[in-house]
Amino acid sequence: MRAIAKRTTVGAGLLLIMPLTVWLSGWQWAPGGNSAWLKMLYWITETVTQPWGIITHVLLCGWFLWCLRFRLKAAIMLFAILAAVILLGQTLKSAIKDRVQEPRPFVVWLEKTQHVPTDEFYNLKRKQRSELVKTQLASNTEVPGWLRKHWQKETGFAFPSGHTMFAASWALLGVGLLWPRRRTFTLVFLLVWATGVMGSRLLLGMHWPRDLAVATLLSWLLVTLATWLTERFCVPLTPPPEEAEEIAERDEVP
Repeated sequence: MRAIAKRTTVGAGLLLIMPLTVWLSGWQWAPGGNSAWLKMLYWITETVTQPWGIITHVLLCGWFLWCLRFRLKAAIMLFAILAAVILLGQTLKSAIKDRVQEPRPFVVWLEKTQHVPTDEFYNLKRKQRSELVKTQLASNTEVPGWLRKHWQKETGFAFPSGHTMFAASWALLGVGLLWPRRRTFTLVFLLVWATGVMGSRLLLGMHWPRDLAVATLLSWLLVTLATWLTERFCVPLTPPPEEAEEIAERDEVP
């Protein structure tokens, strides 16, 4: 358990660098910026947004199963654990959102520029919130049309970030499960992707830095437990001798 916690703590520390840096810098979100850059960030966000998030989840599950090469029974158990971590994280996120009820940055901006009080905004039903965003920004040239539509779909509360919990959980699962097997490319890809998702949530006006930081910490707790369960009930995470030898040979410098 100590080795697992050490690995996932390192991974969480890497993911926390960006949101904590932004938080401590005092950076404040405002609409505008390079449209092409924002659109790229939007597509990164979409890898976690429904329905694309389901496809991302299935693809990552398949890749993890292939990397770990578990037998059928262990593979089914691993699939169940991975699904449970993501589902539990999203359930926990929803419960905290409903309790804390923190407005999103773009909703605060609407209050300042369009004179839409945040409390009145969140007293509306979701469909009414979407219509209000559409109406208020119909003639606004500062916010791109695709971003206005994204805001219309994302009218819930901000704290903590569900997108971050999804992406950070997968990145930390990679650190916990694939680090012993030296899947370096996969680990780097997952960490960069998760950081990209987190950055997109900031720059698209969906979250505050603290939302990302707390979501990452919650993911760290869940993933540390899930990795321990995988090692306890599936198979040891340390690769078998023949695979360890193959990994060592692969990593040898010519």
